[in-house]
Amino acid sequence: MATRSAAPEADCAREQSGHPLDRALASALQSTIAGAGVGVELWNGVRTAPPGTERGALVIRDRRALLGLLLDPDLQFGECYSDGRLDVRGEFGDVIDALSLNARRDRLSLRERWALVTERAEGLRAARRNIHRHYDIGNAFYRLWLDPELVYTCAYYSSAAATLEQAQTAKLDLVCRKVRLQRGDSVIDAGCGWGALARHMAKRYGARVRAFNISREQIEFARAAAAREGISDRVEFVEDDYRNITGHCDVFVSVGMLEHVGLRNYASLSRVIKRTLDGRTGRGLLHFIGRERRRPVNAWTRRRIFPGGYVPTLAQVDARVLEPAGFATLDVENLRLHYARTLSDWLERYERAVPEVRRMFDERFVRMWRLYLAGSHGAFLSGWLQLFQIVFAPPDLAVRWTRDDLYCGSPTAGPERA
Repeated sequence: MATRSAAPEADCAREQSGHPLDRALASALQSTIAGAGVGVELWNGVRTAPPGTERGALVIRDRRALLGLLLDPDLQFGECYSDGRLDVRGEFGDVIDALSLNARRDRLSLRERWALVTERAEGLRAARRNIHRHYDIGNAFYRLWLDPELVYTCAYYSSAAATLEQAQTAKLDLVCRKVRLQRGDSVIDAGCGWGALARHMAKRYGARVRAFNISREQIEFARAAAAREGISDRVEFVEDDYRNITGHCDVFVSVGMLEHVGLRNYASLSRVIKRTLDGRTGRGLLHFIGRERRRPVNAWTRRRIFPGGYVPTLAQVDARVLEPAGFATLDVENLRLHYARTLSDWLERYERAVPEVRRMFDERFVRMWRLYLAGSHGAFLSGWLQLFQIVFAPPDLAVRWTRDDLYCGSPTAGPERA
């Protein structure tokens, strides 16, 4: 965890030491995070404390880091923490959650406005490069803290006592029930990750699945798993971009891919869905991280973790993906708190695996991924990020009368025309 330093005196808002400029800058930074209950401690002994209960403090190692946090916090918080020029005194996850809950939502920074203005469509080469940077850093790394099936998307906790493994299996089943998956259905899985959903659909529901992904390591893992399970004749893993998907299907699913597509490529995804999904009885599901208002991905996350990513609003997905394809939204569910719980489980496992991660990579990598997981937990806990599941179908298709079967685990009869 982060370096811990001596706590400030409880009854002292600021120690009168250090250069007057440093004290002024520390006070300015303190004013931006006072509501989080987090103090500020500088390299030269200057300390400030928030009003009320203090959860911890930002421990800043040099003046350049202090200026960066004031001028460009979206980028510099992550950069400084990764480099060891910023530490956290107190429980790391609690402090990050508190900062996220305290962050302002009412306006965009200049950096955020510029990012929206300059948003551009990523071509095939850029998409492959971006995916490679995140997903092809080694299956061994992800095995350290994901479940054995390597499901790297929001789990569904049907009870508070559910384990991560149980919750991920429950999520796969929930997706299958939402699209009313039937034996013999043909499925296209766009952006299949390590293949858990595609294999689940083939094994448990008797579907025939073609799953697409441009991460070579993920595809190789998925093919090997399907071969071990004896289902290679029912599920095909294709190493290719979603824009190159051809053929037809009864069910179209995409779980955790939309965040990588980019706003300016939504028209391409819409055309893929329109040409592949049965226009009379087809059903589809999009599972993706979203927002309640238009905003770019955090600058540091986009630079270091998810290059090329964009997190959409529901309105953008409906207007740019589903409406042009001629499909209607039938059901929307927000699993935000389930993703916060998922990230909590991932972070706990990651911390246990830190010695091995450090041996695989280095200390900077350890700190980057700790911050990414903890920061994502804070973003979902606070509502900065949402997790949407949208079920869509032709406008006149009556998929279900009630939602009861989604949660009881007993799918009812197949889809009918209205």
